[in-house]
Amino acid sequence: MAGNLELMPELALDWHRGGKGAVIATVVETWGSAPRAVGSQMVVSGAGDMEGSVSGGCVEGAVVVEAMELVGSGAAKLLDFGVSDDEAFAVGLACGGRIRVLVEPVSGALPVEVLEELVAARAARRPVAYVADLEGGARRLAPAGEFAERFRMDRSGVEEDGRHFVHVHNPPLRLLVVGAVHIAQALVPMARIAGHDVTVIDPRPAFGAAARFPDTNLVEEWPDEALEALGLDARTAVVTLTHDPKLDDPAIRAALASEVYYLGCLGSTRTHAKRVARLTEAGFTEAQIARIHAPVGLDIGARGPGEIAVSVLAEVTQRLRRG
Repeated sequence: MAGNLELMPELALDWHRGGKGAVIATVVETWGSAPRAVGSQMVVSGAGDMEGSVSGGCVEGAVVVEAMELVGSGAAKLLDFGVSDDEAFAVGLACGGRIRVLVEPVSGALPVEVLEELVAARAARRPVAYVADLEGGARRLAPAGEFAERFRMDRSGVEEDGRHFVHVHNPPLRLLVVGAVHIAQALVPMARIAGHDVTVIDPRPAFGAAARFPDTNLVEEWPDEALEALGLDARTAVVTLTHDPKLDDPAIRAALASEVYYLGCLGSTRTHAKRVARLTEAGFTEAQIARIHAPVGLDIGARGPGEIAVSVLAEVTQRLRRG
């Protein structure tokens, strides 16, 4: 999830249902130096359990104290921490800055039904925004279309009115790689670092071996069947790397029939021309086929698997952020 959300809403709901009480603290604004981004969260229970982070040093300790006092109460609290350069290190900042943290008790300022709806949306990979009125106290969920630019950039924050905080809950980015080849071996760890959940799909056991892709979700099925089972949505990118139409084409057809934000296919211009002919014969329109990025990756003069992987991830990122 965007903004280092991890599983904080889910944990808060579990603690509340378990009778421990729960308070969610969320970074709503930062100025200057801040070790945690807007949208970062921490959950505190009435029993003193704590998960997540909103800053560090004295700031974090102060937030925990405030949260413990609010367990079981109805009101939210907006905490404001401003520090000078001389005091910065003690509170977990690299230099002077300011942090505002919204602290909300579950079943009080944060209605349980809103939290339950949020957790359900996240489980279903449905993008939603949690909107908090910092002055009036209202809480609601809003569809992604209401804050399209924020969702495109994964950017939570306070609106221009200075009153409403919009917390973007985007489904995790996914990269589905068809073909457990050398380029995939370089691409997988890079994509993980960039924040993608990565799955490698290849029905050939010798290619998709765990020894070649340690700690990677490997699916040993035909690509079209695998993609159908995994589900394709607007937070998913698909890259085909096998160079074999028997494997690549079924995956391409499945991706073109979905809302994936990126579809890239390995192969030369000549190879792609043959691919276009096959897709046209299969009934795909010119506009649909134009969604394919081929040859895959930005044209940076890449040579070798590692550099090609860099170009692929760069193009995936460009498509995600610039549309």
